[in-house]
Amino acid sequence: MNENKKILITGGSGGIGTAICDLYQSKQFKLILTSSSDEKLEKLKLRYGENNHYYKLDLLNKENVENTTLDISKNHKDISIIINNAGLTKDNLLLRMKSNQWEDVITTNLSSNYYILKSLLPNMMSNKYGKVIGISSVIALTGNAGQSNYAASKSGLLGLYKSLALEFSKRNININVISPGFIRSPMTDKLTENQKNEILSKIPSNRFGLPKDVANLVYFLSSDESSYITGQNFNINGGMLMP
Repeated sequence: MNENKKILITGGSGGIGTAICDLYQSKQFKLILTSSSDEKLEKLKLRYGENNHYYKLDLLNKENVENTTLDISKNHKDISIIINNAGLTKDNLLLRMKSNQWEDVITTNLSSNYYILKSLLPNMMSNKYGKVIGISSVIALTGNAGQSNYAASKSGLLGLYKSLALEFSKRNININVISPGFIRSPMTDKLTENQKNEILSKIPSNRFGLPKDVANLVYFLSSDESSYITGQNFNINGGMLMP
């Protein structure tokens, strides 16, 4: 893989996002990182240095997303990899769910992908090369009580990316999705032993995944070794779901 390639990563400050950014920086890629928070953006700058690029991207603000992605598309026409990793949860049972809880999760997790890809895919078409990877979730396939908004947004990604794979495959652009299961994170670390044991009982591997497990798969799908793979959803969950 060409080590001078430029990669856009949204949601770079989370557990999986950090593992992805660390891996590509170690491979000497030029990083273009986004965050909706000034505080998180500053932390990204401290971690990855001034030689990379940083953008404030408020995924809940359509105008900001359109303007920022337009700016990115003009200044970075050579982006060869897009990783849409940013996500949001606002859990509630359906009958208690507020309309903003539904709309914010759908906007952040699904609609933002539409705006980002619509802005940046034309450059990939011109370059006749591109790799696009969306991060979905095992919940997209299983559903989960109290997460109907999250499940809808993540399953929506599967339909979006499969459709785009059909539209762009002849342009040498590969578009795939990864659906992680339970990945070790500050959230899983806060679970009680009983909660952990209940979850682990459903995972044949009997362990939570690590962020680097997802990052390694992302890297493979962004490499030329995966050039004949497009329109696929890759489950990475220790065997808890075998569709």
